Amino acid sequence: MAHQAWNKSSWQNFPVVQQPNWPDREAYQEALAELATLPPLVFAGEIRELKRQLAMAAEGKAFLLQGGDCAEDFARCTAPAVRELLKVILQMTVILGYAGGKPVVKVGRMAGQYAKPRSSDTEMVNGVELSSYRGDMVNGIDPTPEARRPEPQRMLKGYHLACATMNILRAFTRGGYAALDRVHAWNNEFVKRSPQGQMYERVARGIDQAINFMRVVGLDTDNIPQLQQASFFTSHEALLLGYEEALTRQDSTTGGWYDCSAHMVWIGERTRQVDGAHVEFCRGILNPVGVKIGPNYEVDNVQRLVTALNPGREPGRLTLITRFGAGKIEKFLPGLIRAVKETGVPVVWSCDPMHGNTYTSETGLKTRNFAEILNEIRAFFEIHWSEGTVPGGVHFEMTGDDVTECTGGGRDIKDSELRLNYQTNCDPRLNAEQSLELAFQIAEMIRG
Repeated sequence: MAHQAWNKSSWQNFPVVQQPNWPDREAYQEALAELATLPPLVFAGEIRELKRQLAMAAEGKAFLLQGGDCAEDFARCTAPAVRELLKVILQMTVILGYAGGKPVVKVGRMAGQYAKPRSSDTEMVNGVELSSYRGDMVNGIDPTPEARRPEPQRMLKGYHLACATMNILRAFTRGGYAALDRVHAWNNEFVKRSPQGQMYERVARGIDQAINFMRVVGLDTDNIPQLQQASFFTSHEALLLGYEEALTRQDSTTGGWYDCSAHMVWIGERTRQVDGAHVEFCRGILNPVGVKIGPNYEVDNVQRLVTALNPGREPGRLTLITRFGAGKIEKFLPGLIRAVKETGVPVVWSCDPMHGNTYTSETGLKTRNFAEILNEIRAFFEIHWSEGTVPGGVHFEMTGDDVTECTGGGRDIKDSELRLNYQTNCDPRLNAEQSLELAFQIAEMIRG
């Protein structure tokens, strides 16, 4: 289908996939109408600032760190939970910035990552066919017909919880919690005892010394915003297009259209059809847009995709998030890089080393192995260096909690230990200790 003039509803004229089968269409339309009257979650000026920072990452002058929950849980929208995840991202930022020597663009999978694509509309649970769990914004995870019924009011609840999360994030990042003289306070108790926590403390002491030196030479560090605040952005997969359309607003200063549900949105591997509704929607909004790309890409398709999403060749507009797996990245990434190079479209190259390395353990739980995650990241850097392109960022599913969902790492979590604290409703996440360990390894790669 040819792309005509864009408006925020034009996606409705294109084939759409991965949308819930809402049983009550009238209730669905009422929920969207109410969403359309509610205030934006983020603002156009903030979105433009993220695009500016991503343009630096595309040129190798900054590094993108994007991370958070696989799928946010309504019940986990609490100040402590948000703080613990933010804390780990701030720690990783310190490690990447101080040890890696580049500014870090901080983007959370937060404040809206409430919906998930699924391979099938239904699944069998204990011999009963139920609607698949599509995230808390659509239905409940309990294996009953009532819980699995898609409920439009959940979109409104998701909006309000995203609003609460944004409020907490703004308070923490601008109200003193993210000040660099608090770097020691960010170290989780369960991490402090680990080798990674001790390495982090050494970095924190170095930062303390640098700030103290600034004070000694007469700088008023209390009034330097870069030392007292942190820029932090939100992102989620733009999956439920009705929700995204309802929160898309026209900027009063520029006249451009922005999806004000998040600073950045991405298109998933299952929804990146060039002639599909998700690409049609995202091509018209002025947010930075990401696209997940796995091994099943076709060169012509990718070239059409990047051209459709970034026709003006604007740096910072488009991020390609590759998700191949440690065993496949060397086969598939070089060809993808060359195909995109041919288009002349600038992109931020980011590595998602999580999805391609998922397997089912002997315990029956989905997991990912730390060594394979690290191997894919290393290969990502080495291939980009070889191709003359910039390894611009990483994309993790992670948490600030002391979970046992991914095997390996400094504690060498075994398959048999996964049930000790396996909490995720969807995909396995790195815990804080594993995340810091990766940050130290990536900082070395950033230094080249």
